[in-house]
Amino acid sequence: MSLFDLSGRVAIVTGGNGGIGLGMAKGLAAAGAAVVVAARNREKSERAVGELSALGVLSSFMPLDVADPQSCRAMVAEAAERFGRLDILVNNAGMSIRKPPESYAVEEWQRVLDTNLTGALVCCQAAYPHMQRQGGGKIINIGSMMAIFGAAYAAAYSASKGAIVQLTKSLATAWAKDNVQVNAVLPGWIDTELTRDARHQVPGLNERILNRTPAGRWGMPDDLAGVAVFLSGPASDFVTGATIPVDGGFSAEF
Repeated sequence: MSLFDLSGRVAIVTGGNGGIGLGMAKGLAAAGAAVVVAARNREKSERAVGELSALGVLSSFMPLDVADPQSCRAMVAEAAERFGRLDILVNNAGMSIRKPPESYAVEEWQRVLDTNLTGALVCCQAAYPHMQRQGGGKIINIGSMMAIFGAAYAAAYSASKGAIVQLTKSLATAWAKDNVQVNAVLPGWIDTELTRDARHQVPGLNERILNRTPAGRWGMPDDLAGVAVFLSGPASDFVTGATIPVDGGFSAEF
């Protein structure tokens, strides 16, 4: 048995049609897993499915509005039925509204938490019975550097990602008896559509990130592929409740 072989496994990646989600999905596919891309944008998702299928694995798009609990449950049920099992869930879909904390409308705050936190919980709840019945599974929750650091323009996002870390620990302790490992990944500053928007909206951000990151560069989505494979395969069977930064040393720099 290879510690990093995912042949025969089935993975769901929410928000898997671009950025970090697609980077992780490509890693899972390269290791042999069938991958469900769960997202809202069909056209973008179909392109992602094409990229994954080119790696020689089964891949499929399933529509998902992660802020809608019914949509989350229906997507997980359809994936498990179509592929016959569910081994891996990557909760990656997320959003941010950038503004000073005193300016948030309650509806804006709730929208971020519904998408980044509640949606992840509901997907985990929906996946758990399938994993329990088959004797185990892997859940990867995507956090952020904002789970560690504060940002004046990202109070709702930071709150949701800090909560993701604590949710991960709670699920890990609850479901360890069922051989379900639950871990969190904290991406650093990765070059994605979301962070490109941030660079336009926050003056000087690009320079500050480059100066703070020991690796001297922004991360790329493919930089997340390896940790996704590790946390999805036999190599991590005794790793649960962990929070792993993938940030080029950003969180280690003084």
